[in-house]
Amino acid sequence: MLKSRKAAVIDEIEAEMREASALIVADYRGLSVASITRVRDGLRPLGATLRVSKNTLARVAAQRTGNDALADLFVGPTAIAFCQGDPAAVAKKLADAARETRILRLKGGLLDGRVLDEDSVKRLATLPSKEVLQAQVVGVVAAPLQTFVTLLSAAPREFVVVLDQIIQKKQAEAA
Repeated sequence: MLKSRKAAVIDEIEAEMREASALIVADYRGLSVASITRVRDGLRPLGATLRVSKNTLARVAAQRTGNDALADLFVGPTAIAFCQGDPAAVAKKLADAARETRILRLKGGLLDGRVLDEDSVKRLATLPSKEVLQAQVVGVVAAPLQTFVTLLSAAPREFVVVLDQIIQKKQAEAA
């Protein structure tokens, strides 16, 4: 590869690292082109891209972005998933691909400036999606409010029931 082309690729990887909210590194050794394409296609709707990269170029880009600790992950065939959206959903998709293919292997990643090892990425993959977590928070906040509303509406409801029973008793006495 020409030196000018290497510099351009390093600049591209560096720009993607700076723009990404998280990145996940995987070993794709043994995957067919069709399998890699399926993984890429599965990541696109999640706001992520998968890039196969030369390790030396990825290391230089990581050093330029101040993520020197990522250098340990760039060993062997390396594919990098750059996340723009929910990193948990991307990790889940990659973990599913690793389970299905039995070839793809998660190496680690970077989330909020922290380097993740393989186990951390797998734990990230087990988290519910951002939407599910938001729904759970809303449910936790709404439950006490719903109980409070039910309690407030119980008094008038009971009053109406008592009035109805008095009316029925008066009608029965009159008949």
